[in-house]
Amino acid sequence: MLKKYGYIRVGAAVNKIHVADVTYNVKEIKKLIAEALSKGVEILVFPELSLTGYTCQDLFFTEELISQTLKGLEELKKYSLDKKITYIVGAPLIINNSLYNCAVSFNAGKIIGVTPKTFIPNYSEFYEYRYFSSATNLMVDEFELLGEKVVVSNLLLYHARGYDFVTYAIDICEDLWQSNSPSNFTSLMGANLIFNLSSSNEIVGKVNYRKDLVRLAASKGSLAYIYASSGITESTTDLLFSGHSIICDGCGDLIENERFSFESNLIFYDIDVLRLNHDRIKNRCYEQINFNFEFKHTYFNLYENNNVLVKKYSKTPFLAHDDASLEEILNIQTYALAKRIKFLGNTKMVIGISGGADSTLAFLIALRVIKLLKMDPKDLIAITMPGFGTSNRTFENAKKLIITSGATYKEIGIKEACIKHYQDIGHALDKYDVAYENAQARERTQILFDYANMVGGIVVGTGDLSEIALGWDTYNGDHMSNYAINASIPKTLVTTLIAKIKADSENQVLKETLADILDTPISPELLPLDAAGNIAQKSEATVGPYLLQDFFLYHFMRYGARPSKLYFLACETFKELEKSEIKKFLEIFIKRFFTQQFKRSCMPDGIKVGSIALSPRGDLRMSSDTYYDMYLKELEAL
Repeated sequence: MLKKYGYIRVGAAVNKIHVADVTYNVKEIKKLIAEALSKGVEILVFPELSLTGYTCQDLFFTEELISQTLKGLEELKKYSLDKKITYIVGAPLIINNSLYNCAVSFNAGKIIGVTPKTFIPNYSEFYEYRYFSSATNLMVDEFELLGEKVVVSNLLLYHARGYDFVTYAIDICEDLWQSNSPSNFTSLMGANLIFNLSSSNEIVGKVNYRKDLVRLAASKGSLAYIYASSGITESTTDLLFSGHSIICDGCGDLIENERFSFESNLIFYDIDVLRLNHDRIKNRCYEQINFNFEFKHTYFNLYENNNVLVKKYSKTPFLAHDDASLEEILNIQTYALAKRIKFLGNTKMVIGISGGADSTLAFLIALRVIKLLKMDPKDLIAITMPGFGTSNRTFENAKKLIITSGATYKEIGIKEACIKHYQDIGHALDKYDVAYENAQARERTQILFDYANMVGGIVVGTGDLSEIALGWDTYNGDHMSNYAINASIPKTLVTTLIAKIKADSENQVLKETLADILDTPISPELLPLDAAGNIAQKSEATVGPYLLQDFFLYHFMRYGARPSKLYFLACETFKELEKSEIKKFLEIFIKRFFTQQFKRSCMPDGIKVGSIALSPRGDLRMSSDTYYDMYLKELEAL
């Protein structure tokens, strides 16, 4: 089942080593293969020279070790016959009278390919060139191994039969450390999984450098990098090996094992290969290099070993979870608005304050601009515009927020103007339809723009990314401003940023006001209050939980996930929700996202803070009359 959503389970194993004891090492390798199979792993990698041990030194020259290596390979080949897994083992092999440090891949009773090491280190503690030739010296692209012809190349691509979205290639240890790694080129030819068989010794600080290399390789290539390094049971004559295993999926996730174990160990992870491929299709800069290498190709069987996803997804993928990242977001917003204000000659800022979270965040950013540019707080003109749905709670919070901050406070009610407008257009005062609501939003926007014209200022927009995605704004109403400061901040992040500002503030009145704003239901406040004077119109009752809608938006925009996968991911992540509810809200997302593009086509300037934005000038080029039937049909079929 997981294959149809693009998931491959990969593993990195560190086998306990007896140096130069191939028989023992094969037994440990087979144990780990069996364990990996029980965990649903589909492709498994072992460390460099895992069949013999990396530290055999001059024993690599002996006929007995080479002979035992071949016997070990024969046993592992037979072992693979009925095993629904591909595994990659390190071994020394003689090819055309030269010894190569090789990765040997097994699948379905065959050796499907051999990848020799390209870069042979011969500096400091490394002296591999004493034993091994570089893959660049190879004069053949196949050789006879255990009675069959086997393809051999350092630029060998391993393709999954029946799953054309999966291709792997191999680096060996030092290959990762060099700027022109083989994987730089195999990834250009389609490899989206890179396995590295390594023997990396430990010295102070190397562990973090190693992780940085893996992260960078995964990120630059839009690929998953799976790394397994020799363990502590190697010889410690001069060097200590920690058995460091790393799996990095190129999308920010990195897992690793616990180093320095005397026992064999295994880590595994689900790689979303289709997600990686999406990034490759979208970001094509990696194609812009000329090279002329000869690549080789081989094929393997990929099996459905598991139906349970081990990869976990955050319910709040937009959220930065550390204080420094939140401050960085606030700085991006602040400096973007400050640049615009400075460019206009430190012009005044006019902003509508409702007592809700969106306008509160925009107001707080404007206050930071005032401080940054050393402007008079009175140059920030905050206007509260109570209407038919304005509660006393939100009105008082808006008033306290403005006055406590020292900004210019203005109150301009919209009821009378709207009533006159309803009468002018022949709209019943008790008909609570979209015209009733939108007239209020446009009246507020007219006030803001006219006031800004009057004082020579600009209107700071308050609408957020979630509203823009769902079209939960009024065309030429709250949809419009001179600069939309929250344009790439989703609802789930808006509240988190306000909470940070609250926590950092020393103003007790401001802290209490922000706390109550955060506790207020999300509402446009365009419909009359209930009998008790409380907010009756709640946005999430119509569009669904913003937590869920932001989750859909993130995975749809960032990775191009199709409706069935969005549904699958949401069901896996929001176990507390009924699947029927998830499906219903996903349908709302699809319909609103496509039908509301016309609003995004003419949205105002607004700063991008994260990987997702919907500006028609940058991140989303889409026609306003795109059909969405195929998306709904796929969802209905679930």
